[in-house]
Amino acid sequence: GSGPGHLSIFGYDPLKYEIGRGVLEALGIGMELGPCDLSSRGNFCTMDLSGVVTDRRAGRISTDVNEQICVKLQETIREIDGVEIIVRPGKEHRFVVVFRGDGLAGPLTDTDPQKVGLKSLPAEPVSPDGQRAADIVNTFMNLAREVLAAEHPANACLLRGIAKVPDIPSMSMLFKLNPAAIATYPMYRGLARLVGMDILETGETVADELTTLEEHYNNHDFFYVHVKKTDSYGEDGNFEKKVKVIEEVDTLLPRLLKLNPDVLAVTGDHSTPCTLKGHSWHPIPYLLKADTIRLDPGNRYTEDQCRTGALGWFLAKESMSLMMGHALKFNKYGA
Repeated sequence: GSGPGHLSIFGYDPLKYEIGRGVLEALGIGMELGPCDLSSRGNFCTMDLSGVVTDRRAGRISTDVNEQICVKLQETIREIDGVEIIVRPGKEHRFVVVFRGDGLAGPLTDTDPQKVGLKSLPAEPVSPDGQRAADIVNTFMNLAREVLAAEHPANACLLRGIAKVPDIPSMSMLFKLNPAAIATYPMYRGLARLVGMDILETGETVADELTTLEEHYNNHDFFYVHVKKTDSYGEDGNFEKKVKVIEEVDTLLPRLLKLNPDVLAVTGDHSTPCTLKGHSWHPIPYLLKADTIRLDPGNRYTEDQCRTGALGWFLAKESMSLMMGHALKFNKYGA
């Protein structure tokens, strides 16, 4: 998943810090979450009359349509068994539901089957004290389907990452950095906010993101710049458009290099092969550029080149150690 993948890149063990996708989405759109809040990331989807999911993303509806549907849901479903229901739009088919009330224990299992051709799943408690929360979430799912029945293609929804805010140390605490994030999608902004990054407002394009980087370059010592569409086109199986995004980033790299960063790392949070139309287990290429590097540099940033690169294979959570070391940010140990 994108959450654990990014946590690893930022130097956290994703098996130690489990973070629900709903928390990241909610924080990413600027919501404030309290100890009584159970958050979920939602996908508007398309179901047939038998309840089978035919499109998990409802054709990637526009954000404008998303906003209209969220208003409809919010006006119709305000409360379930004493629990306040808060529905907020994200981008395209994504939205957030926050269940606010006493006695809600998380996390819960997803209702998203992760594949088309299957029916949505009931949310189930991971621990015995989560049954009340599961009942509330399942009631919401049933009501939402009734409310959306006349909509097309977004006539139902799926929920993922149903959880509460975890206790996690900030990057400034762990690495003594003043980090900032430049990302267009809420989930990635939410994750950055969770680990203590300043969220910089930016435009929708990669060029806009680099402009934001240039404008704020002297205010921070760590920047996370996220490019989303490679993942989106991978999930859609659109190879040509995925290539075009990579080529667009390629043409913009000279602007980034003019800033002369001490360390530049280029990588991904997970692989999304077009042939699989989803996330996969494949290792991720990793490029590291720094004046302090002593390794034989490769000539191209490709999977084949990186597979035999001098850095070898390593866990993503070790990425921050590589960046910090080559930026001369570490003190000598045991001296």
